[in-house]
Amino acid sequence: MSFPPAKIESSRLFLRRAQLRDASAIFDGYGHDAEVIRYLSWHSHQSIKDTRDYLRQVKEDWDQGKSYTYAICLEKDSPLIGMVMMRVRDERATFGYAMGRNYWGKGYVPEALSTLIDLALAQPDIWRAEAYCDVENISSARVMEKVGMTYEGVLRRWTRHPNVSDAPRDCLMYSKVK
Repeated sequence: MSFPPAKIESSRLFLRRAQLRDASAIFDGYGHDAEVIRYLSWHSHQSIKDTRDYLRQVKEDWDQGKSYTYAICLEKDSPLIGMVMMRVRDERATFGYAMGRNYWGKGYVPEALSTLIDLALAQPDIWRAEAYCDVENISSARVMEKVGMTYEGVLRRWTRHPNVSDAPRDCLMYSKVK
């Protein structure tokens, strides 16, 4: 198996490399849903063009080894319901995720995240899996706790969440190490 694989199966989910054909599912499912994107690091997609531009960047980042974004699907050929991203730098893997509101509370994000964390930590050179969320994003913090990540503390003025504020926001940092 090469790392990272383009396709991964978990008990209920099929994770695959995000593709341009996912644009409608992202745009319609959550790309401009203010509640879903509130604590994300990007602005609402105002048109399907914004979503296509985003997916072109996702492809370029994967091809250049900058980050690896997976579509979260319920079945192999079904449309995506969310996404999970992994960025590998040095000895650590950093994760981010988003899920359409219709699929919240069903355990899909923890399952997808846990699958990728386990895969990353199985690599000999990766020692740390980490993720962070806005201090007000209690649901995301709960996801990280569910997958066995340990709360490490508050990162002050860590990153911008432009749908909340233009100023960098405090974030909660979680990790899992081997």
